Amino acid sequence: MDNLTHSLVGALLGQTGLKRRTGLAMPALIIGANIPDIDAACFFWLEGTQHLAFRRGITHGPIAWVLLPLILAGLLYAFDRWQAGRGRRPAGRLPVQLGALYALSLLGTLTHPALDWLNVYGIRLLEPFSSRWFYGDTLFIIDVWLWVLLGVSTWLSLRREKRGGDWRKVGRTALAVASIYVGVQAAISWFMASTRPAAFASPVPIASWQREVIAQENENLWRVGSELLGQCDLSDALTAAAAQPNPDLDAFLFWSRAPFADRAPDGSVLIRDARFYDPRARGRFTVALPQVRCEPALP
Repeated sequence: MDNLTHSLVGALLGQTGLKRRTGLAMPALIIGANIPDIDAACFFWLEGTQHLAFRRGITHGPIAWVLLPLILAGLLYAFDRWQAGRGRRPAGRLPVQLGALYALSLLGTLTHPALDWLNVYGIRLLEPFSSRWFYGDTLFIIDVWLWVLLGVSTWLSLRREKRGGDWRKVGRTALAVASIYVGVQAAISWFMASTRPAAFASPVPIASWQREVIAQENENLWRVGSELLGQCDLSDALTAAAAQPNPDLDAFLFWSRAPFADRAPDGSVLIRDARFYDPRARGRFTVALPQVRCEPALP
């Protein structure tokens, strides 16, 4: 999911009352809810589509679930001690308990892979023990209705807290409603995917009740709704491309769930994924093979 959703979930967890457990609880929850995305730093050293084979892996797996919260809690605790030593510690801050800080950092961190699992992009939940991709097929990566629910609820809870009302109830209710919403979306995806063999349902933006059903027709062709994707023979294209090392192609195929070979205007091959197909774009989800000629795929 996007980082706004991650942050709002962390904030709402704090507004259930958890932020009263220890000083710096809210930073622990909100930063923890985002910290697995430190793997985005890979854009500084990886080019092309090579980031696809790195992201949502090692920093989203079991070892990171333990170590990243530990690092975060240690840094927050050290920050509190640093402020105290210089007389800059806010008077209203609760005493910082390292154990509680770690527990909240861990809780915030665990919400991240749980949310990332919910879309069709995929996540390697068991990395480094296994490189298997897992898919929840439940929410679009940016769900505006979830934004509204989480954002308004956070604002209402903070407003009620300021006025001396029961702010914890707002946070707890919002998370319960969000869980029901996710459950309903999961049921929709399951039902839509069950209508076709070898298919999965991809949530669409805005209209969260709708799905694109992506079904594999054969080794070359994927059907997205009524559109058939795969103009070129994928096996032939990959065999021809194997003559030269291609890190971008290797990374793409490792990540891809629904690969197909498209024909470029010059007759060469574009390797795409049916989940993120855009005929006008050659961006993050396309690998160009300019030296490989398109051999028509058989229906």
